[in-house]
Amino acid sequence: MLTGVLYALLAGLMWGLIFVGPLIVPDYPAAMQSTGRYLALGLIALPLAWFGRQRLRQLCRADWFTALKLSTVGNLIYYVCLASAIQRTGAPISTMIIGTLPVVIPVFANLLYSKRDGKLPWRRLAPALVIIALGLVMVNTAELRTGQLDFSWWRYISGIGLAFISVACWAWYALRNARWLRENPDKNPLMWATAQGLAILPFSLLGYIAVCLWMSRTNSDFTLPFGPRPEVFLALMLAIALFCSWLGALCWNIASQRLPTVIVGPLIVFETLAGLAYTFMLRHSWPPLLTLLGIVCLVIGVVMAVLTKPQKSTLAEVVVVTDK
Repeated sequence: MLTGVLYALLAGLMWGLIFVGPLIVPDYPAAMQSTGRYLALGLIALPLAWFGRQRLRQLCRADWFTALKLSTVGNLIYYVCLASAIQRTGAPISTMIIGTLPVVIPVFANLLYSKRDGKLPWRRLAPALVIIALGLVMVNTAELRTGQLDFSWWRYISGIGLAFISVACWAWYALRNARWLRENPDKNPLMWATAQGLAILPFSLLGYIAVCLWMSRTNSDFTLPFGPRPEVFLALMLAIALFCSWLGALCWNIASQRLPTVIVGPLIVFETLAGLAYTFMLRHSWPPLLTLLGIVCLVIGVVMAVLTKPQKSTLAEVVVVTDK
């Protein structure tokens, strides 16, 4: 349990860097950042795949198809929608919607995987979820007070829709990825993270080429293929691909194998906390009091959720006894 929580914490610290990338290269379109990030991930996965080729041979065609679906939905589409939502609605509103993941994932995990992982009693889980939700509202309310946004109904509504699509994509990814890892305890999490990077490589390459072709037609002033600041863009894409996409996924895979899905879900709150910490570091300022109170609520809610032990159903216990 403790090891799984620590790996989830490391994953959150890595994933928090995702919110820094768009702030460093705001002049780059979201599609270019997303395809560039996962193209870099695929290139990083190539030498890792060579050294781990024996383990990768253990994967069947269905496993590779699952890796492709996970990478496409939970990585490529998720990040395109997230970056686009931030550009359309502003970071605070999009963050408020994405920040509901620690509540969305455990709720659906409790509904879908309770027979396998055990069910957390709703009367015990509900207080933790309420406290997490309260903390998220407080943090984002503080951010909205300082937000500056040129309002447009079309951009606002479309941005809200894209943010909800991001939530759906990552919630599905977290649940489906955890299910595969729990069903395949003999498979190495490092190998599975590498497989997902390999699976997305050809699609991210085609996507990056398509974005460059589109940019050449719509924005002739934009330097291609790596934009006006190629050294910054390339270094950033490689860093995010290595630390966020590959290493973060590796840590999350290990946590998903060690913890029930309904417990590992709330631990994604570490990503929100890390993103907030990195943002205030870039601003060279301390968070306001309301933000600090929200962070305290987030931590308390996560601790309550982790300390709540799943209860096996009566049917599951009967099956176990019969098998014995």
